[in-house]
Amino acid sequence: MTAPASTPPLTPYATLLGFTRYVDRTGPTKATFVGGLRKQRASRSGFNPHGQFVKALKADISFHTGGTHLAGVVNVVKPRWRPLYQALVPGATAWLHSLGEPAAIDLAQTRDALAMLGDLPVKINPHFGVRHADGRVEAIRLYFDETPPSEEAMLATLHLMARHMDAVLPHAEPVLVDIRRGQAHHMPTDAKPDQIERWLAGEAAAFRAIWSTAA
Repeated sequence: MTAPASTPPLTPYATLLGFTRYVDRTGPTKATFVGGLRKQRASRSGFNPHGQFVKALKADISFHTGGTHLAGVVNVVKPRWRPLYQALVPGATAWLHSLGEPAAIDLAQTRDALAMLGDLPVKINPHFGVRHADGRVEAIRLYFDETPPSEEAMLATLHLMARHMDAVLPHAEPVLVDIRRGQAHHMPTDAKPDQIERWLAGEAAAFRAIWSTAA
């Protein structure tokens, strides 16, 4: 009788969101979090409730409408997601207005990239880009959580985006937008990329080790 073929082990992998949430955790919660990511990947589960919201925000940028699509999406989203959208729209609208006149900005297409932190692949996936009339270009990653982003999460996100900007959106500056509070975070001028890289490499090695023992 032929023995059933064994299931190949899942290769360690993280999205930008998953990895930055991981570095934000401490102690045993890191292992619990990675175990959850591994199970989610094995079951191919996961749902993004923010899809219609991002589409509306991009439409406002693309069509220079200054927030009308954001205002309208609250009324068309499924009722279970309406409170979430109601919490997100004011901050998103404030950020949109902070960019200046609607006609002075345009939507720019970003591309996903695959970063390697040691042996750990991390998917770098900004939500979209913004092109300003003065020539500046920004690659935007939206942050949706109820609590503001920690310094660790912010630095990890911006560093990994900057590291692969040639593939994501050439010559763009990475920006993490805390959408609930309408705040844009840029890489601090005193940031030390070499130190951040070493820190993230250590975090990635630990992530991979936890993943391998979470089977």
